[in-house]
Amino acid sequence: MSDTITSLASKLAEDTLKVMDETGDDRFFMQVSELLGASSQSLEEAFLTEVRVRLAERQARQFVIKRLTDHRSKVKAIEKQ
Repeated sequence: MSDTITSLASKLAEDTLKVMDETGDDRFFMQVSELLGASSQSLEEAFLTEVRVRLAERQARQFVIKRLTDHRSKVKAIEKQ
């Protein structure tokens, strides 16, 4: 995949996720994907990959933060005893 496609897909994914965050429309990226698919299947695929990677990272990060928060709460509870 060309560097141009990768960089365009990355920037578009970032911007799309910002719109999704602000509007609360968690499927907006699919509309953008449909638009891209009509003119560039390569860019559409790269875009979807970039979005999915970012969404997966967000989900994993939330999991990690929750685990650490839960652990710290347990440690504090033990220390108070």
